[in-house]
Amino acid sequence: MAEWAQKVFWSEVTVAECAGGYTILLDERGLKTPLKATLEVPTENMALAIAEEWRGLEKDVDPQMLPITKLANSAIDNVAVQFEPITEMLAEYAATDLLCYRATSPVGLADRQEQVWQPLLYWFERTHGIKLKVGSGVMPISQSADVMDMCSRLLATYSNFELAAVYDLITLSGSFVIGLATADEYLAVSDGWDASRIDEDWQIQEWGDDEDARSLSQSRRIAFERAAFVLKLLKK
Repeated sequence: MAEWAQKVFWSEVTVAECAGGYTILLDERGLKTPLKATLEVPTENMALAIAEEWRGLEKDVDPQMLPITKLANSAIDNVAVQFEPITEMLAEYAATDLLCYRATSPVGLADRQEQVWQPLLYWFERTHGIKLKVGSGVMPISQSADVMDMCSRLLATYSNFELAAVYDLITLSGSFVIGLATADEYLAVSDGWDASRIDEDWQIQEWGDDEDARSLSQSRRIAFERAAFVLKLLKK
């Protein structure tokens, strides 16, 4: 897009309070989203974090240097106008949640899954009143007809910006439960990511690492950690 081809033309990046919360100014010009909406965020801390990203640019407007800006853009341009479809899509992760598909062998892997994943399912049921069925192997598990509806309604309690961050927590971990446990700070961010990687880490332990896979995993971990960080920025 033309926006991302821009050169750095401003000399000062500041944060200003506005009717919708806070906006970021490049000199006196307010930031816009890719769809040309004014980029307004609900908390000063998030605005300050976005401003710091823009201050870090040197010559070109590089989207890789603007991950929090990108998440804010998504909240405004995408989540705000597709909120219900997004909650329904994310609820599907509960219907096929990673935590519900257990290995039968090797015993060490099965034990590790039980040790880490089962307490998370207990927490999910205790906290949100949603019980997910657990099975072995790769055969599909038929969850209760109410599960997706309850999960959609649970997601509907988030703001547009929160849902944009929760979207990353769920999709990057492959687990509705891990995503929400991390968002709710029941799990530390590092523990949430490690819980999502039990199968992969076991394979690495048994068969060795792969450089490309390691690089991809690292980039996904950074995105997962950033989403959790954004949720902290959104707290007033």
